[in-house]
Amino acid sequence: MLFGRVKGSAVCTIKYPGIEGVKLLVVQPLNKKLEPIGLAQIAADIVHAGAGDLCVMVRSREAALAMRDEKFVPIDLALIGIVDELTVKPDGEFDYLLKSGENKFV
Repeated sequence: MLFGRVKGSAVCTIKYPGIEGVKLLVVQPLNKKLEPIGLAQIAADIVHAGAGDLCVMVRSREAALAMRDEKFVPIDLALIGIVDELTVKPDGEFDYLLKSGENKFV
């Protein structure tokens, strides 16, 4: 998984069958310090992200599997989550304390 920041949207007049109606966004990939790496890329928006949002992305086959209706489409990058809160700890530091809460699946 990768981090990326949404920079804007991309518009296509013709799309591959199965991805009509999927919003395409321009995303800048980020490293773990949230610094830009590489060139901006186009990603399929699965989570209704907007400009400026920090997102979690997947590539390759996982991006195509993230599509809701069609699983066999030529999607190579997809936004699968919007980051609400992010805590970065120094390398090698772990927090073994389990936070209280509830899990509806237990």
